[in-house]
Amino acid sequence: MTMRRRDFVALILTHGRPDKVRTLAMLKKSGYTGPIIIVVDNEDKTKEEYQRTYGRSVVVFDKMAVAECIDEGDNFKDRRAIIYARNASFEIAKNAGYKYFIELDDDYNYAEWRFTNKHTYCSGKRVRCLDGVFDAMVNFLEAAQCDSVAIAQGGDFIGGRNGKFGSKIFASRKAMNTFVCCVDRPFEFFGRINEDVNTYTCGQRRGLVFLTFNRLSITQTQTQKNSGGMTEMYIDSGTYVKSFYSVMYAPSCVSIAMMGDKHRRIHHRVSWEHTAPKIVRESLVKTL
Repeated sequence: MTMRRRDFVALILTHGRPDKVRTLAMLKKSGYTGPIIIVVDNEDKTKEEYQRTYGRSVVVFDKMAVAECIDEGDNFKDRRAIIYARNASFEIAKNAGYKYFIELDDDYNYAEWRFTNKHTYCSGKRVRCLDGVFDAMVNFLEAAQCDSVAIAQGGDFIGGRNGKFGSKIFASRKAMNTFVCCVDRPFEFFGRINEDVNTYTCGQRRGLVFLTFNRLSITQTQTQKNSGGMTEMYIDSGTYVKSFYSVMYAPSCVSIAMMGDKHRRIHHRVSWEHTAPKIVRESLVKTL
């Protein structure tokens, strides 16, 4: 199977790991045959190694130029974060001649189906038809006029069939990691750390729509076991600081909480009752 669309590109956002772009192999093994752009910033000391290894697939963007145009949420001047690449992606895809794109981290190991064709939960079966998956996601993005749609993460399925994401097929209002977007409907990622949570909470309070599909998931290397990328930033600042960026941006719907079973850690907690507005179209409202 090949991509039906010719206006779609996969962007792999990476930094400091020219020899560990695992997502490239994952895409190919999972049946993706479309174009790929490897996004690197001009402050990356290994950018020449990326260019030697991946050639014309590499696009280098000006990190400081992006930083001057976005809300980083602090004055630390530390740009070891993915927010700059996320915001640059809209222009990169557009300049390359594509209308739709998916933002991917560089450390994905595999994509897995989480539900069978009979809609029953399964522990994970490798995806071999990502072309079809991306086609379907773009079609949904347009039909529903969403701002972005995403694939679930492996950690969403803690608890298996008894957990929220494993109980049934549905779409969650969050979006992380794998953002499918349209260059005609750009939006800004903000907050130097936890930028995905900052964006989907504040964005949806302002009327944007983000959705995550749980029919399948991506699994990636644990952040603090994979050098490069944002690993050093997370080690330096800790999960409290990471989570508190989202509290700072959306205190009415995000709080700090503990998560985990044996290994407890601080994490953000989103109150969806106060995040996504419940707006009913006038034509559907019954007269009392």
